[in-house]
Amino acid sequence: MRAAVGSTWGAFLLPLLTLSADAAILQKVADKITPNPTNVGFYIFVPDTLPSKPAVLVNPHWCHGSAEAAHRGSQYATLASKHGFIVIYPDSPNLSDHCWDVSSKQTLTHNGGGDSQGIVSMVNWTLSKYNGDSSRVFVTGVSSGAMMTQVLLGSYPDVFAAGSAFSGVPFGCFAPPGNNSGVYGYWSDDCAKGRVRRTGQEWAAVVKAAYPMYDGWRPKLQLFHGTADEILDYKNHEEGIKEWTAVLGLSETPVTTNSNTPLAGWTRTTYGPSGWLEAFSAAGVPHDIRVQENTVLEFFGLNHTTEYFSWGQGGPKGVKLGA
Repeated sequence: MRAAVGSTWGAFLLPLLTLSADAAILQKVADKITPNPTNVGFYIFVPDTLPSKPAVLVNPHWCHGSAEAAHRGSQYATLASKHGFIVIYPDSPNLSDHCWDVSSKQTLTHNGGGDSQGIVSMVNWTLSKYNGDSSRVFVTGVSSGAMMTQVLLGSYPDVFAAGSAFSGVPFGCFAPPGNNSGVYGYWSDDCAKGRVRRTGQEWAAVVKAAYPMYDGWRPKLQLFHGTADEILDYKNHEEGIKEWTAVLGLSETPVTTNSNTPLAGWTRTTYGPSGWLEAFSAAGVPHDIRVQENTVLEFFGLNHTTEYFSWGQGGPKGVKLGA
């Protein structure tokens, strides 16, 4: 059972964003999506005008949030109409707190079940129905949605081209010790408080265990975290950098450091010659971090109609993990 966290999550997970998208345009998909073992809810935003092969963005919500709240609380639907991509808003089936399953063996395993597999089924349904571009599927979220972002990138590197996580934790950090099969609602206080510390190679081994036979191309990633995060300690940002640089075969030493990017007091560090990992440290910012939609879309290439980024383009391929 997930430990009780009261109203703390709800108090800090309301996004500081202008509400702009027309909620009437958001659609709940009634079709039966399979496999969807935990019965994740499926909402979708499809612009009136789409290119012949539209990209797909997945936007999982935060704890105590919902698909509708994620839609209302960001600019992604408005930007989707402007740039011509589809947005999937999954809805957590966990009624107690509406957090995502980021702890079970099922969700942390490729095609193993859990919330992550249901979300991937939504991606596949969308690609089929709208003739979507399977090489341009992306994911971004805040808090629990950021945790699910990293779960999806680790468990399904063959599905997602890139991800962007705001105030999350590393892949596998919330998994309980021992047998985590069927442990869907686990709250890891150790992870939340930054007490789960591993080497890069130890973290990479956790990711490898999600899909042991996979040695192909890996998605690129952005990590955003406030240094004053009172819910998910900033140490999780440091651990995330260790995890994903090891997964991608990159040095933990950044190749560039840019101050006041994209906001005053925020610092961006990039890793690897192609900037495959970007990490943003937001000085003095608490858990309720401001989502930077335009920075995310630029990283994904979703604000371009030509020369856009796609799966397999320019990044790590054949990386052997957990060596």
